[in-house]
Amino acid sequence: MSVAGEPSFRESVDLMFKRATALMDLSPGLEEKIRVCNSTYTVRFGVRLRGKIETFVGYRSVHSEHMEPVKGGIRYSLGVNQDEVEALAALMTYKCALVETPFGGSKGGLCVDPRQWDEHELEQITRRFAYELIKRDLINPAQNVPAPDMGTGEREMAWIADQYARMNTTDINAKACVTGKPPHAGGIQGRVEATGRGVQFGLREFFRYREDKEAARLTGDLDGKRVIVQGLGNVGYHAAKFLSEEDGVRVIAVIERDGAIIDEKGINIEELRQHMNRTGGLAGYPKGRHVEDGSAVLEMECDILIPAAMEGVINLGNAARIKAPLIIEAANGPVTYGADEILRKKGTLIIPDMYANAGGVTVSYFEWVKNLSHIRFGRMQRRAEEARSRLLVEELEQLSADQGLGWSLNADFKQKFLQGSDELALVRSGLDDTMRTAYQAMREVWHGRTDVHDLRVAAYIVAIDRVAKTYRSKGL
Repeated sequence: MSVAGEPSFRESVDLMFKRATALMDLSPGLEEKIRVCNSTYTVRFGVRLRGKIETFVGYRSVHSEHMEPVKGGIRYSLGVNQDEVEALAALMTYKCALVETPFGGSKGGLCVDPRQWDEHELEQITRRFAYELIKRDLINPAQNVPAPDMGTGEREMAWIADQYARMNTTDINAKACVTGKPPHAGGIQGRVEATGRGVQFGLREFFRYREDKEAARLTGDLDGKRVIVQGLGNVGYHAAKFLSEEDGVRVIAVIERDGAIIDEKGINIEELRQHMNRTGGLAGYPKGRHVEDGSAVLEMECDILIPAAMEGVINLGNAARIKAPLIIEAANGPVTYGADEILRKKGTLIIPDMYANAGGVTVSYFEWVKNLSHIRFGRMQRRAEEARSRLLVEELEQLSADQGLGWSLNADFKQKFLQGSDELALVRSGLDDTMRTAYQAMREVWHGRTDVHDLRVAAYIVAIDRVAKTYRSKGL
């Protein structure tokens, strides 16, 4: 998606890294150790499909092993290449450090269009790819733990987990070899929507600070804000759905492969998603206005722009025409290095990808912990919480009766108060706390240092500093 004269995605990540390290006190050797990608494994394997052998190319890149296991998704796309996978692995290192999940950074990719293959064929391809990685310890609960990414989901993760279990029959922690599994196969409640939910929690935290809103030339809260979403896949759909249904934002445009739907009154995200599921695109949606040139819609006036699809969609070619005062990067690398320079100069505020889409890896961490502990969250304490709350409610109501006060607690409040925390409630609580804490760490650097003028550099400084401290503790 980048235009001529721009660095590659991998080079962009390096340039952003160097912008941050120029403001840090790191030895040249340690800086280089943190920056470089440790290793990339390329695999070429054949699968017999439709009467002939098809050859596929896959990658698994390990950027940093300052903590193990390393963590990062596996994406299925014809655009997958080594440069992209290494860039995404680097972002994973910094993302995990920023949100304090105890992982190094990794990433995987397979050059395949999943829409070209039937389910049973895709299972054969996935299992063979997993086999090639597992036998080299590039999938392992203690060393390398993949997750879903673009083009993959719960189904593919379940296949990979089963393939690992078949090859490691005595590993009691086999389910922890991959995250993003279906709940019935060792997954965790709230993982599917975790990245979109993290975008929502990140925006909520941003809007809690008056001076941060002022920096983006915005006021008030999220209610009524006009939002444009680019990409209605897993991340964009959940972010748009939660923000519109729970925070009152007005999604005025959704951009997809076949153009965009525009409706100033606000788009019903659930209805639009159902239409896409039925037809495969936005065309033919009866509400709003369909335009074929989706990229032009990125340049429409709005309060918040949420690029939630591919990298490089905001680049040197269109950055000067972007009108949104606030961009939150739900995708990985949607704003190129060159575009970032232009946008900063014109006063656009960017909430960076390494923070904005960290909800996925945060809840993946919870799933990994659940798999290692072999018990779902809430199972031990939920009913004890309910019993303790009931004691308190009954005592208050008895006290009211004894004193002749004649009052009782509101039934709706009582029901909510008496409900113990189940797995989903605990996951959401943990994700909310993580997103709030990470944002506070970024803004402390952003506002606390005179030489840091944007959230991206602040995020890199926080993350790189944490990685550096870990390396130093190892004697490097």
